[in-house]
Amino acid sequence: MFDDIHPMARKTEARGSAAAASGRHTPADVDGVAASSFLWSTTVLAPSTAVAVALFALLIRLLVSLGPYSGQGTPSMYGDYEAQRHWMEITLHTPTAEWYRNTAANNLSYWGLDYPPLTAYQSLAHAFLINASIPESLALSSSRGFESHKSKLAMRWTVLSSDLLVLFPAAIYFVSVYFRRNVGGDAKGRSSPWFLAMILLNPCLILIDHGHFQYNCISLGLTLGAIAAILSQKEITASILFCLAINHKQMSLYYAPAFFSHLLGKCFRRKNPIFEVLKLGLVVIGIFALVWWPYIHSVQSVMEVNIHVDIVSIEKHFTSLLSLGFLVIHRLAPFERGVFEDYVANFWCSTSMLIKWKRIFTISTMRFICSIATILAFFPSFVQQIKSPSDLGFLYSLLNSSFSFYLFSYQVHEKSILLPLLPASLLALQEPTLFGWLINCSLLSMYPLVCRDKLSLQYGSVLALFALIFYAPHGKQHGRVDKSSTKRVALLTVGLICSAVLHLVYLGLEPPKRYPFLFEALIMSFCFSQFVIYTVYTNIKQWMLLDHSSLKMRVKKDS
Repeated sequence: MFDDIHPMARKTEARGSAAAASGRHTPADVDGVAASSFLWSTTVLAPSTAVAVALFALLIRLLVSLGPYSGQGTPSMYGDYEAQRHWMEITLHTPTAEWYRNTAANNLSYWGLDYPPLTAYQSLAHAFLINASIPESLALSSSRGFESHKSKLAMRWTVLSSDLLVLFPAAIYFVSVYFRRNVGGDAKGRSSPWFLAMILLNPCLILIDHGHFQYNCISLGLTLGAIAAILSQKEITASILFCLAINHKQMSLYYAPAFFSHLLGKCFRRKNPIFEVLKLGLVVIGIFALVWWPYIHSVQSVMEVNIHVDIVSIEKHFTSLLSLGFLVIHRLAPFERGVFEDYVANFWCSTSMLIKWKRIFTISTMRFICSIATILAFFPSFVQQIKSPSDLGFLYSLLNSSFSFYLFSYQVHEKSILLPLLPASLLALQEPTLFGWLINCSLLSMYPLVCRDKLSLQYGSVLALFALIFYAPHGKQHGRVDKSSTKRVALLTVGLICSAVLHLVYLGLEPPKRYPFLFEALIMSFCFSQFVIYTVYTNIKQWMLLDHSSLKMRVKKDS
């Protein structure tokens, strides 16, 4: 089918031809037609197939990017598009030490930078590119709300290029490693192109990055690269990539318990566990030191305190550096915003109709309660990976850990659902039905945001496209057979009907004047209930892997 087809794919094709010549049907044959004639019908990801899927995913992103974006034409604060443009402006025109500091040139009340330094460096890199052709779009102070056709095009291309440089290679790398390592067990009848499409055509990520306007593809791409590196037994590379992900968006910490427990569990099983832990610890410290170096060793801070070689001056200098570092950390943890932002399908927002958390508890008390609840939620998954680290268990742990943070942590917004969706997409072959349902619920939870951005057309289009590919012939059935009971299918059907009704209600009815956000609250409560069920199920599935591992150990001992 392809000239540059992978050698293993050629062997598979040859075996299929031999089977056809002998009159036998191979497992990949469907409805009497050789599966080799279909794009989906291979477990080996040929380069040409990967490029075809990637180009199609790029085309969909391009089409979505033609629509409106967050805050378009709505002064005075505009939206996330303006925030990203403003960060480029600030990083381009002000010293590094002022990026997180309130100054005359950098008014933090107007979209102050609130992501780690790697996001700032990314903004600076994009600023250099845009400033070379459209300098007026990044002029200090005077460019607020700048929205020319040329600048919009340039901004959109920065997101597309980030996808191409980070997320796409990471996804292809992961799919290749997944099948090479045979992570999900028997690979017969499972489709690598379909699997890649499920990762790259995640409708929620496409709508947020290329519609709403953000750069989640970078932190998620780095995380995905780290996951693939762990499956490839390249723990140092994985540590580097995951540290970079955290330093791009602090929400990547949602995955930290899974990474930590999995790597710790593996270290404990080696000859020198202490050395292994120290080795990875030094890598983490080194990457953080490198990324944060301007804030650890700020020349401007030295000049500000007029340092001399005496104890008092050294103490003053150290205090100045600490204050700068804490200033950055304070910007990354804006606790004053409250326990949740807007309407989000997590525990605190969904129960706030009954319990007014923000009124009953102070910010510090709520932080403590959220921390305890989050730890309790991810702890079972954490323990399982320390006791019995495995590739498949690691993927489940990533999902359970990220959902724990989404459901119970402090300061969550609706876009945070992208974090659980990444590991969920990596389990699409293991849990195809539930993955499809999770995509549906996640889209519904984002629907009020999408409507505010006037992206309803794009929303419906990417949802329909995803459904077509998800249920495509030689697509979903190539995943692990989902032995759903009649009761389970009935529950999913009821869920789909509820989702459709909520969409229609939100679109077609006016809420009561006394409760203007009633429909948003109903949507979030419904989605929260589904997310809780999903999380309980995947935690059970992860612990079942421990029983399976114990059984294999007993079989080995008996033999």
